[in-house]
Amino acid sequence: MSQQQKQAQEPDLNQLRKVRREKLADLQANGKDPFTITTYNQQYHSTEIKENYGELEGKQVSIAGRMMSKRVMGKASFCNVQDLQGNIQCYVARDSVGEEGYKDFKKLDVGDLVGIEGEVFTTKTGEISIHASNVALLSKSLQILPEKFHGLTNTDLRYRQRYVDLIMNPEVRDTFIKRSKILSAIRKYLDGQGFMEVETPMLVQNAGGAAARPFETHFNALDEDLKLRISLELYLKRLIVGGMERVYEIGRVFRNEGLDTRHNPEFTLMELYQAYTDYHGMMDLTENLYRYVAQEVLGTMKIVYNGVEMDLEKPFERITMVDAVKKYAGVDFTNVKTDEEAKALADEHHVEYEDRHKKGDILSLFFEEYAEEHLIQPTFVMDHPIEISPLTKKKPDNPDYVERFEFFMNGWEMANAYSELNDPIDQRERFRAQEELLAQGDEEANATDEDFMNALEIGMPPTGGIGYGIDRMCMLLTDSAAIRDVLLFPTMKTLGGKDQ
Repeated sequence: MSQQQKQAQEPDLNQLRKVRREKLADLQANGKDPFTITTYNQQYHSTEIKENYGELEGKQVSIAGRMMSKRVMGKASFCNVQDLQGNIQCYVARDSVGEEGYKDFKKLDVGDLVGIEGEVFTTKTGEISIHASNVALLSKSLQILPEKFHGLTNTDLRYRQRYVDLIMNPEVRDTFIKRSKILSAIRKYLDGQGFMEVETPMLVQNAGGAAARPFETHFNALDEDLKLRISLELYLKRLIVGGMERVYEIGRVFRNEGLDTRHNPEFTLMELYQAYTDYHGMMDLTENLYRYVAQEVLGTMKIVYNGVEMDLEKPFERITMVDAVKKYAGVDFTNVKTDEEAKALADEHHVEYEDRHKKGDILSLFFEEYAEEHLIQPTFVMDHPIEISPLTKKKPDNPDYVERFEFFMNGWEMANAYSELNDPIDQRERFRAQEELLAQGDEEANATDEDFMNALEIGMPPTGGIGYGIDRMCMLLTDSAAIRDVLLFPTMKTLGGKDQ
């Protein structure tokens, strides 16, 4: 649409808004102010009526929702009412609602919230409908909804005005209903496995547990600088130390990083920790959890994303990072003995790295460059280099590597798990190495958390832990193209306070 066309429309929209305000003023002047109404007896939803038509035919029902269309035809009219579950047609006749009631109905606008009482019947065309005996205006819409045949198609505006997006695009509402079911299924599964849901601080002095740049703030009352958490890990491990053997938390974490189709600066993470198991136990739990959630929410263990089927019924593939790089890049890091040899290989294969990177860092860079995109079916990539895993137990037979896995589907990292490091002496050495990286300018490196160190010295049992990206899980299970499609209110650039 050209700017000239937009400008030509604006006076019309302003006039329509003016008319709606005049209608509201008239209602208020006549003692019919809809904003004084506090309750309505919503007996049924649209889909319930359609699914139970055999029982409800000829019976009186009441529904409530938003009027999405209206056709006035002399002494009888039709409107369509949309509620949480869907929509239903309503037949409104003067003889049924009375002269005054019909006059009031004709003044209603698309977007108004209404309550309708009436008898369930089927029209001559076979559409299940409600023959209204009473129509109540429950709330007046003073704004104009997008034109119904084109809906709300501007992607940026959809995210900024999610409330309009939910009204105009039923598939969006279905996505978020499904997201709620995913979270419910996760909790149901973990609760059944003896896990306890807990809550830990969001404002922390030391934002550790992951490689990410934190957001920083200042707490005036204590005159202290604080950070928003980037992970749930260090507090949940404190609870394992305290004897709470199986704990999990689903919550928002915050990372001061970029925006793209799979990243938002605040996102939903789930971490869980289980005493007396290791990363193999976390693999078994992950397979069972994903199968359970898919079956509960989708009714199948075969997920289709962007036309590609991923099968959760088959055993998930398990491959080491070294073998994945060997398979997809043709480079065998078991033969690489020094940092210099690793950097020479990186130069040869045009893999970019930094001077501070060691052999293990470069192995990880090779994996990201060559292997990730191929991991479409559910795959556990195991045994990461120690350089990129500061909170993980070493492999007893090969201390250059740790007992860690990342879970991949659709070429995406979906989860990250460890046999948790519970040796406080080793942990302090790892923190010391992280402190050196911080000093060299790595803003994602961890700082030593002395209280966490004290907890480890009290004693933490052998423990398996894992973090799941809930938003990516929701993207896969709802076939959503971007993380913003599964976040009700994603982060958006401020538009200078203008009303968009």
